[in-house]
Amino acid sequence: MHRSHPPMTDPRLADLQQSLPDLRLKTDAADLEHYGRDWTRRWTPAPLAIALPATVDEVQAVVRWANRHGVAVVPSGGRTGLSGGAVAANGELVLSLERMNKVLDFDAVDRTLTVQAGMALEAVQNAAREHGLVYPVDFGARGSCSIGGNIATNAGGIRVIRYGNTREWIAGLTVVTGAGEVLELNRALVKNSSGYDLRQLLIGSEGTLGIVVEAILRLADPPPPTNVMLLALPSFEVLMQVFAEFRGRLRLEAFEFFTDLALRHVLAHGAQKPLEDEYPYYVVTEFASDDEATEAAAMAAFEHCMEQGWVADGVISQSDAQAQQIWRLREGITEAVARYKPYKNDISVRISAMPAFLAQTQALLGEAYPHFEVVWFGHIGDGNLHINVLKPDGTSDAEFVTQCEQVTKLLAQALLAHGGSISAEHGIGLVKKPYLSSTRSAAEIELMRGIRRVFDPNGILNPGKLFDA
Repeated sequence: MHRSHPPMTDPRLADLQQSLPDLRLKTDAADLEHYGRDWTRRWTPAPLAIALPATVDEVQAVVRWANRHGVAVVPSGGRTGLSGGAVAANGELVLSLERMNKVLDFDAVDRTLTVQAGMALEAVQNAAREHGLVYPVDFGARGSCSIGGNIATNAGGIRVIRYGNTREWIAGLTVVTGAGEVLELNRALVKNSSGYDLRQLLIGSEGTLGIVVEAILRLADPPPPTNVMLLALPSFEVLMQVFAEFRGRLRLEAFEFFTDLALRHVLAHGAQKPLEDEYPYYVVTEFASDDEATEAAAMAAFEHCMEQGWVADGVISQSDAQAQQIWRLREGITEAVARYKPYKNDISVRISAMPAFLAQTQALLGEAYPHFEVVWFGHIGDGNLHINVLKPDGTSDAEFVTQCEQVTKLLAQALLAHGGSISAEHGIGLVKKPYLSSTRSAAEIELMRGIRRVFDPNGILNPGKLFDA
């Protein structure tokens, strides 16, 4: 049995250890802090303990113990979330799936990979490649985020324009509900019209209905050879015109946007300067490039945008190494600004509504944050923007968050007017909970509360997240 030192004295934990002698538990202060928070860093972690089960049976037993003792449980994956969804700040038991990190099965006929929920995304991608296939969902935190966490937030990432969100690739789920029941959902069926699809209900539920313990993932053929291009844009207004031009001529894998300020932070963090001159806006686009015709189409798109004045400069990758260097300019932004404790907005609107929304939002943020650095980037091809407001030196954390939240209220109103969402891919968690009504109607929220009570009648799973009970 694995024990922390000094020995645990809480009688509830003593009961848990007695009923599950092989369950790994941690109560050391450093472990409580490490497992009790995600990337938001806005709440002081204060969990009761950390449970690290190794089997579905152990997860089920922990949930049943939690129901008996009235202990709240926070499911935990890689904790790379940015909305406070994995925070344990009120004496909860953190249930980490990190030990459940194995491939369980590969089916060559169905082209599925069955994995435990604690497996890192990058490990899943590598396992798929061993069979000559790919798991195409991808984002910068691939090395540390877990499949269970991806499913809990319906994570998107940099290739949604080509492959869609996580939910498109989930063929089946095994979950432990808040009542301690084990459900096997869909079982990899391609067609299944036998009532409600509870699998899809669990995806994006942020650990409030059940704990994902295993997933059957759909795999795809490897993509054709691709090429990567960096485009420098002279103004914000031409962004959607450039997107339309490239989408019309090429099979896009990604179309990512960021500002000069974002680039400066990434360059200061060690990336190589891509162009001789500086420009206000940039795009990284990746596209299928499997023959001379597509290469010619890419150059035609670039030249047309240059002629129209929509693009001022650019570079196309000549090697895999150069492609990686270009991608680093986009993927390195989050890490580069992390030390500034940014206040993050992760929003989305329909692609067709993007131009009007961008214009309104840029004006709103320029007026609201005249003295703050605002780092913009996002997945323009799927209508998703990330807005990072950097905390100035000398401003307290509390004062900074208060100022930012005032503007988020205005942003939520703009999203409501444009039919958008306050959370595109990070989830609601604690951070966005006050603004859920800008995305969901009162009737929808009440139905979600009712669904939650069915799956988790005692309200033990991730309480306080998404919405209040």
